[in-house]
Amino acid sequence: MEQHKKDRLNHLAKKSREAELSEEEKIEQAALREEYIREFRAHFQGILDHTVVERPDGSRTPLNEFRKKETKTEADKEK
Repeated sequence: MEQHKKDRLNHLAKKSREAELSEEEKIEQAALREEYIREFRAHFQGILDHTVVERPDGSRTPLNEFRKKETKTEADKEK
C-alpha cells in the first residue's frame, strides 16, 4: 500500500474519533482498510512461508511441514 493511502487511512481514523464521517468517507475508509488488511496478510503469509523451525538436534523443518507433523502427532495422541 502506498504511503499516501496509509496517511489517508490514518487521517480518516483520526477524523472518525473526532467527528462523524460522511458516507463517502466511510466507504473510502472501508476500502482502504480492506486493501491494507489484504496486503498485510499477504506479507505475513510470505514471512510464515519462509520461516524454519530448528530443533535441538540441528535439523530444520519449514514451518508449514512442522505444523502438519505436529497436527498428526496430536491426532495420534487423542486415539
